[in-house]
Amino acid sequence: MFTGIIEGVGRLVSTQPIGGDVRLRIATGSLDFSEPKLGESIAVNGVCLTVIEFGADWYDADASTETLALTTLGALQAGAKVNLERAMRPSDRLGGHLVSGHVDGVGAVESMREDARAQRWRFRAPAPLLRYIAKKGSICVDGVSLTVNEVDSEGFEVALIPHTVANTAFSDSAVGAPVNLEIDLVARYVERLLGERPGAGGAEVSA
Repeated sequence: MFTGIIEGVGRLVSTQPIGGDVRLRIATGSLDFSEPKLGESIAVNGVCLTVIEFGADWYDADASTETLALTTLGALQAGAKVNLERAMRPSDRLGGHLVSGHVDGVGAVESMREDARAQRWRFRAPAPLLRYIAKKGSICVDGVSLTVNEVDSEGFEVALIPHTVANTAFSDSAVGAPVNLEIDLVARYVERLLGERPGAGGAEVSA
C-alpha cells in the first residue's frame, strides 16, 4: 500500500524487452533509497512494481504485458521523469489517502491555468471511472494523491500547489500527456458491498 505522497522524482534510464514483456531501469533521483531490499514495492507513476535488482542510485523492475497495456509505462521514453514512492510502513503518517498502486485507467491532461500561486489542472478520464470520482473526494494521478475540485461527464479538475508542481513529475507534464488514474479505494468497496445486497444491482470496477 501507498499514500500518494511522492517521496522522490526519478528518471527512466532504459527499457529492455525480455521474453515479451519489459524490464525497466529506474534512476532513483531524489528518492531516499537507503536500505533497499529485493522484492520491495515501489510505485512508479502510481504503478506498483517489484524491485528485482538494484545499485546505489538505481533499481530494475519488470513490467508485465498487462501493466504495459493498461498504464502509461509502456509509452515512457528513456529520460522521462517519474514519480516514486516506496511502500508505506505501519508506522507512517497517512498524509494522502490509501493507494494500492493498481491503475484503474489512463486519462490525459486537458488543460492547465494559473490560479494565484496554485495551478488548476483538468484531466480527461475514461467514462467508466467517472462515477467513482466525487467532488472533494480523493483521486490518485500518476501516483499523486489529489483532491477533486470539480467533476463532470468528461473529466475532473484539481488544484496543484507550488510544492506539488515543484516536487513531482508534473513539472515536466504538458497538455495531452497521458496519466495513470486510480480511484479511491473507499468508492470501490462501497459499490462492491452495496452491489451484494439482496435485490441490489451494481457493477464492479475492473482494476
